[in-house]
Amino acid sequence: MAKKSVKIKLVKSPTGRLPKHRACVAGLGLRRVGSVSELEDTPAVRGMIDKVAYLLEVETD
Repeated sequence: MAKKSVKIKLVKSPTGRLPKHRACVAGLGLRRVGSVSELEDTPAVRGMIDKVAYLLEVETD
């Protein structure tokens, strides 16, 4: 059984956002606007995505 993954893209800058939100963006492996990261779909990753959803574009498999 294949692991589910989620592809996320940073579409807005985290500059000037709350420090916890910037930490979530970094934790998701995103560095600059336009960068894309593909991660395993876990509750921890989902929680970080939910916290900074206003900065991201999300695509699930």
